[in-house]
Amino acid sequence: MNTHNKTYHPYASPFDPCKPITVKTYSTPPHLYMGFQPPNLPQFSPMEALRAGTLWKDFYDPYYNSYEKSKGGLPS
Repeated sequence: MNTHNKTYHPYASPFDPCKPITVKTYSTPPHLYMGFQPPNLPQFSPMEALRAGTLWKDFYDPYYNSYEKSKGGLPS
């Protein structure tokens, strides 16, 4: 199973004067996990598509940085 949020552990130098960040996260978009666009995908209405940034519901990915709470649904 693929997850859209990935983590990695960057190198932390023993000579770095700052406290190291041991784990970093990033988000990958849903279209990376589809080999091709299947026919007859469900679509947003035109106004919802403008807010979501995509016409197809399967390609919608609400991005939230690590300081925001994940909320479901479309952006307002």
